[in-house]
Amino acid sequence: MRKNIKLTAAAAATAAIALGLTACGTSSDPASSKADGGKDAASKPLVVAASPSPHADVLNFVKDNLAKKAGLDLEVKEFTDYVLPNTATQQGQVDANYFQHKPYLDDFNAKNGTTIVPVVDVHLEPLGLYSKKVKGLKDIKAGQTIAVPNDTTNEGRALQLLAANGLITLKDGVGTSAKLSDITDKKGLEFKELEAATVPRALNDVDAAVINGNYALEADLKPAKDALVLEKAEGNPYANFLAVKKGNENDPRVQKLAKLLNSPEVKKFIEDKYDGSVIPAFGAPQA
Repeated sequence: MRKNIKLTAAAAATAAIALGLTACGTSSDPASSKADGGKDAASKPLVVAASPSPHADVLNFVKDNLAKKAGLDLEVKEFTDYVLPNTATQQGQVDANYFQHKPYLDDFNAKNGTTIVPVVDVHLEPLGLYSKKVKGLKDIKAGQTIAVPNDTTNEGRALQLLAANGLITLKDGVGTSAKLSDITDKKGLEFKELEAATVPRALNDVDAAVINGNYALEADLKPAKDALVLEKAEGNPYANFLAVKKGNENDPRVQKLAKLLNSPEVKKFIEDKYDGSVIPAFGAPQA
């Protein structure tokens, strides 16, 4: 059974504090601006929440190599889940985040009443199917178990990957919102729904697993080499982007970071470091 995570403001704040954030607000918090006598927000650090890899890696490259010359004071806060970066951004505990794609954000905003908006696309992490027990798709047989992420958009994305490679059949027209009940032919397979971050740890307990690109990298998997199959990049709607609370898109610090994240230097960094496992996907986010 899928569990939908719902955090109250108090719970999210408590969790954020445990991760090293303060409850007093950042420069995106009007109350903090008043408290410091109206100090120009553009001179304050831009605090960005990010998944450890590749998001924080990219941000730290910008911080160490590009930010100072651009006049940007950048601070990176790492999160290991898919909920707190958005709640912390909504509540002003961080100024922005970089960890998600548009289908996930749309679903999150709808379910949580948040008003997070994308600013600029940065990269694509192809979703992949991995296994420590079989060597190829042809070796996946009836009776075996495949682990998939349990959040709405990533589960739909995972099922579309399996369907595109002939492992299951889905109802017509379900798109990225596909769920297990939309499978019309399981081909005898069983499925285990897990929180996305925990799927790599289940590889020894299942026959195969669909793993998000960033979590695959954190688990020392090399998507371009180790995946049985990867999503295709062409026409893919899952580019990861820099995002902020609505109304903060034109913050000069955010605009500086957006420009740096789409720079030739970042493109080269991504291509050199990830060797096709993470792909530059610069430009304006999908409407």
